[in-house]
Amino acid sequence: MISFMFLLLLAPDVLFSLTHVAMISPQDPIMRIGSSLTATCTLGAELGLHATSLYWTLNGARLSSSTYSIVSSNILSIELHSLNGSNQKSGDNLMCHRADGRILAGSCLYVGMPPDKPVNLTCWSHNAKDLSCRWRVGGQGETHIPTKYTLKYKLRWHERENECENYSSEKQGYSCRISAKIALFTPYEIWVEATNQLGAAISDVSSLDVLDVVTTDPPANVQVSRIGSLEDQLMVRWTSPTELKDVLFQAKYQIRYRLEDSTDWKAVDNVGNLTSCRLAGLRPRTVYFVQVRSNPVGIFGSRKPGIWSGWSHPAAASTPSGELLQRGSCDPKASEQNSTLRRELKQFFGWVRKHATGCSSMSIKLYDQWRVWLQKSHKTRNQ
Repeated sequence: MISFMFLLLLAPDVLFSLTHVAMISPQDPIMRIGSSLTATCTLGAELGLHATSLYWTLNGARLSSSTYSIVSSNILSIELHSLNGSNQKSGDNLMCHRADGRILAGSCLYVGMPPDKPVNLTCWSHNAKDLSCRWRVGGQGETHIPTKYTLKYKLRWHERENECENYSSEKQGYSCRISAKIALFTPYEIWVEATNQLGAAISDVSSLDVLDVVTTDPPANVQVSRIGSLEDQLMVRWTSPTELKDVLFQAKYQIRYRLEDSTDWKAVDNVGNLTSCRLAGLRPRTVYFVQVRSNPVGIFGSRKPGIWSGWSHPAAASTPSGELLQRGSCDPKASEQNSTLRRELKQFFGWVRKHATGCSSMSIKLYDQWRVWLQKSHKTRNQ
């Protein structure tokens, strides 16, 4: 009857005095997809109408009279077979009308399926301060009727269950953030329960330690700068995430960079736990955009692979003008396999014997001085 009263608000031409003198039965039924339904519209005697003057609509579309049956002078029935899933969560509107189109009574049909087992439950902790989980609905996903998903969790050796409260819908499923105080060093058991008026289903239980699923904010203060007049290299520096300084961990980092007019990123995966990296083999006179992300591995000795943070905001710098001399990366082993680098190292040692005096050490600074000298030599020969 609540559904019918709502429909009356949407149809001001309905006589409110008729609210209790006509009724559809069953009222607001809940059925599985493919079910059949026989409904009746019963008129009050005071209406002075005959059942033969009535007609039915479903979601505003008039139903064929071949599905009607005259039960008595004041009762008109209809048979609906192989019902499809409801078009809207609020149900499909089945209406009984008098000949002039006015609504006499209404009922909402909820046609759907019980939920399937939720799948792909994954969880992560942001800076070890909270715990968020994401999952997808099981099977084909759509139940066509209101379905409630509840994320439940408990500490492994405790009986008390807790429910997550901060839900959000995503394009491919649902997520919930547990903002209550998070326990460390104690495994959690987490699962999702899906329920509607046709049934229930429970996901697999996920067991995890918060410190095994930590992710951080992206590295901060990412800066990209030139290395003197070296036209094929840039230096990238950044600051470690500060949120986990109270937790023992060893971060590893990854860099990606691209040309200003390109959407293709190149990755440098071998940065390790450094907070700076020299990019080599770049184009002269070119603007590069650079991003960095972090992975807090090894928290309190955890052997889990860790979860990458998002990428930092892009930082940009341009290489000086000049001639492209070499290709390289942050990985010295990979660079040593490059024949060009081996040839240049041989030239470098010859230059050191001639130009380095006293106790000069084999340092990056000395290498940079040689690169500048080599570039000037190239330019002098070209002129």
